[in-house]
Amino acid sequence: MQRRELNPWDWSLRYGFQQAVEVTGAERTLYCAGQTAIDGDGNVVDGDMAAQTTLALDNLERVLADAGMTFANVVRVTWYVTSIDEFRAAAHARARLGEAGMRSASTLVQVSRLAYPELKVEVTATAAA
Repeated sequence: MQRRELNPWDWSLRYGFQQAVEVTGAERTLYCAGQTAIDGDGNVVDGDMAAQTTLALDNLERVLADAGMTFANVVRVTWYVTSIDEFRAAAHARARLGEAGMRSASTLVQVSRLAYPELKVEVTATAAA
């Protein structure tokens, strides 16, 4: 698989995302459902934005691992959050993504509510290998 990151401007790089990621020669594409702060038993885990982001990323990492992939395979993410201000303040919860080699295109959307009222963040991802 070949991957090419396209950044006509470099301001997004300091925020950890690419303007676009082109993939050629991939043998597999994985479309992940939205991952949230729901544990392995299906229970919503209440908590602040950082705690919920951590669990959502743990869940995404598990889905990727089951497909034989890692965060480094992710080429696109969409974040749905109930507060952009809280999400930005919880940036430390996402620091591991850069450390794991994730350099994806990204979109951030604020919504009034997610599937359960306690949820604050949901992340969807597309990965290629």
